[in-house]
This record gives sequence, structure tokens and C-alpha cells, in this order.
Amino acid sequence: MGSRQIIITAVTDAALTATHTVFRFVMTTIEPLTPQLQFVSCPHEGGSHRMAYWRWGAAHAPHVVMAVHGLTRQGRDFDRLAAALVHAGQGQVQVICPDVAGRGKSEWLSNPALYQVPQYASDMLVLLTALHAAHPMETLDWVGTSMGGLIGLVLMGQPQLPMPAAVRRCVLNDVGPSITWSSLQRMQQYVGQYGSYTDLHQVAQVLRLLSVGFGPVPVDIWLELCSHMVRPSPEGGLTLHYDPAIAQPLQALTEESALANEPIMWGLYEHMRAQVLLIRGEDSDLLTLDTAQAMTQRGPKARLVQWPHIGHAPTLTDPEHIRVLTDFLLG
Repeated sequence: MGSRQIIITAVTDAALTATHTVFRFVMTTIEPLTPQLQFVSCPHEGGSHRMAYWRWGAAHAPHVVMAVHGLTRQGRDFDRLAAALVHAGQGQVQVICPDVAGRGKSEWLSNPALYQVPQYASDMLVLLTALHAAHPMETLDWVGTSMGGLIGLVLMGQPQLPMPAAVRRCVLNDVGPSITWSSLQRMQQYVGQYGSYTDLHQVAQVLRLLSVGFGPVPVDIWLELCSHMVRPSPEGGLTLHYDPAIAQPLQALTEESALANEPIMWGLYEHMRAQVLLIRGEDSDLLTLDTAQAMTQRGPKARLVQWPHIGHAPTLTDPEHIRVLTDFLLG
């Protein structure tokens, strides 16, 4: 986040209506799906890295929904949303949930300076190109939480990029072109600062303290989310999944450089052609109400939905929240 390098280089190498009735049937009576873990090779300066992604649904499904996570998160954050979309899509929808480089099952980058949105956007373009080459996509939608929304903004705001399909509908989850400096300072205090934990319950307690903005997520769902946030620790027990070095570009960010990026990001937003649903936690410290309201008046003129008792950022696990996204993406 915060890089002033925005333009990225291209690498050479009948949506179905989801009614409330169908949605509730999906959520209560159909056996859970499991995602397929796959990989794609992505170039970076001086080499390449493998990026993992989780596919929900059939590879040949013509409607692709890309769901991209936040700064310290990973692709399994979207399990419940992805399962609901695939079920409601009745074989026509697949959901692709990448683990952004340095997170989850993806490889870590040897140069921490590359842990920034331009590299991530380039990786997503490689992934989309590979998916389209294997099975041509007819419809492309985007769901981006926080950093995942910024990645989408960079791709959708540059019409000259060789996207295999134009993004039709986009959900921006608690993020926009302007990000408060106080929220970036908060991230600077905790990103990359972690150790070893005895078990999943201790991890869940620690992450709960760091993620107050996620709101009142039920205990069982919270444990489910946290189960994908860990890897074995070399010292024994568990540690967090991501490369601590992802914090280095964030630590180098200053208030002046963050403010300098805003006109660039607003320019990208105003070039978006997708229909945008903007989700905001009413208590968000990252996306202000003023910024959210401005996004309803500029560029694609997003439709704003606010959810109470939540800050940054909604987990998209609540059944009612999933219904809102399912109706928007499949309706």
C-alpha cells in the first residue's frame, strides 16, 4: 500500500438471479463445498514466484468471481461467501480466491520492496490470463477487501491493460481511494509483529484483539477463519501464515507519501467502468463516511451499504451480508 508506482506492465508470456429464497435454501440444506488449491507462476523483477489460489466451483464455469483479501489475510477468508455464490450460481459460477504473494500457500518474495500493490496487480493479471486461456470466461466480477480492493482499483482503473474480460461488477469492502493516515499508523504498529503460539485458541485470542474492527463474529466462525491464518512454527506450536517482511513497505510509508497517492487513486477510481457496491463498516477508521459518500458521486458512482457495529473490515461471513453480495453479483 502507498506505492507511487501505479502503472503495471502486462506480462507477455446469463448471470443467474439469486433470490432470497434460493439463497436461504443454499445456506441451510446443501452440503459444504471444498476448494481446490492450485498455483500459477508470476514474474517479478529478477525472477518469479508461485502464487496459490483457491478455486470454488468448476473450472469451466463461465462466470468468474475474483475474491481478493486484505493486507495480512489470505484467500480462505472467503470460504462462506464463495460456497454461497457457487451454490446459487448452479454450475455457472466459479470463485477464485488468491493467496497474495507472501501469504497463505503462496511463495514469499526475496525482495520485500516488491510487497506492494503494483506487483500484486501484475500477479492478478497473470492469473486472470491463465484462467481465461484454460477456459474462456464470459463474465468477470471482483470482490476486494481492503488491499484486495486497491488491487482491483489498479486493474479496473487502467482500461489499456490486457484484461481477458472487463470487470462487470465490483464489491469494494471498506476501502476507497482515500485511506486515513491514522489507520495506516495502526497497521504499522502490528503488521509483521508476531511470534509463536501454543494452539489455535491462543492464536484466535490474539487475532481477536488485533481485529476488533471485524465486529461481533461468532466464536465458531472466528475459529474457522483463524484456522487458515496459521502455519507450523519452527519453535514448535503455531505462528501466523504470512511473511513478516510484508510490513517493510508499510513501515517506510509517510503521511506525505500517502497523501500524494490519493489523486492517483481517485484518477483510477474515476476510470472504472464496473458497477460498484461499496461496503462500509459504520465504525471504520480506514474508510471515512466523507470518502464513501464522495465515491457515490464520482466515477462509477458506487452504491453504498453500511453495516452497524463493524469497523475495518467486515468479514463477509454473516448470512445477511452474504445475501447482499450474492444478490449484487448474481442478480
